[in-house]
Amino acid sequence: MKIKYVLSQKRNPQDPEGLRKWYASVKSTREVTLKELGQEITQRSTVNHADTLAVLESLTQMLCEHLSKNEIVRLGDFGSFYVTIGSEGAETEKAFNYTMIRDPKVRFRPGSDLKKTIKLFEYEKWESAKEDAAIDPEGGEDTQP
Repeated sequence: MKIKYVLSQKRNPQDPEGLRKWYASVKSTREVTLKELGQEITQRSTVNHADTLAVLESLTQMLCEHLSKNEIVRLGDFGSFYVTIGSEGAETEKAFNYTMIRDPKVRFRPGSDLKKTIKLFEYEKWESAKEDAAIDPEGGEDTQP
């Protein structure tokens, strides 16, 4: 399977007057919902759809609960989720206040299974007009995150 990409020209934020360069980014073709994942898992296992969705919903809830307790959630060889933060700088430790904390993010670190998959990726430039029409003949909005 080939990963589709698009090119866009961007400025360097540290050098706004400098030359714009071309950068690649992934062109997502669609989103897969939790319900769809549940249906696919059901087709590949002996677990019924309702039970599969219940487990996936519980996983989502437990992930939130554990991350809010400063815990890393490791899902075997799939990978792990963890929280990071940034902050403004303070001149001294005493001058630091929790309100200076910003940019909380949930990060994902792939495990061995995903790392193996990523190494197999091939890349192909998105042929916009032809491929956009094949995905959405109505010309609707792009679902890229």
